[in-house]
Amino acid sequence: MVREDLYYGVARRGSQVPTGTGAKLLILMTYVVTEACIKCKYTDCVDVCPVDCFREGPNMLVIDPDECIDCTLCVPECPVEAIFAEDDVPDAQKEFTALNAELAKLWKPIIERKPAPADADEWAKAKDKKRLLERE
Repeated sequence: MVREDLYYGVARRGSQVPTGTGAKLLILMTYVVTEACIKCKYTDCVDVCPVDCFREGPNMLVIDPDECIDCTLCVPECPVEAIFAEDDVPDAQKEFTALNAELAKLWKPIIERKPAPADADEWAKAKDKKRLLERE
């Protein structure tokens, strides 16, 4: 007898999954780095990530949604509160969900904490920084 209350697979939100099989899936969400990280690039979050899902760009970090395991450890570590669960990203920052996925394919993994830029504290409370994002 098959228990229908058990999960038989794991899928990322938006994944194509077969229907009509009766199997239930546990849908994993990812975490998203938002605009507040731009020009701050504190790497406290990198130290606690158990799966090395952070990617480093010239002036920001992003999370690879294919690697993130939804552990939440990075959220309280971010001094500028730039990291949100996918479902909790503020409306004005929603574009960062796709931006994290896009840039994670281009940028290299960062697996160790590094010193923040010298002017990071000056940028920590700045708003409207998206135009300052450096992709390369």
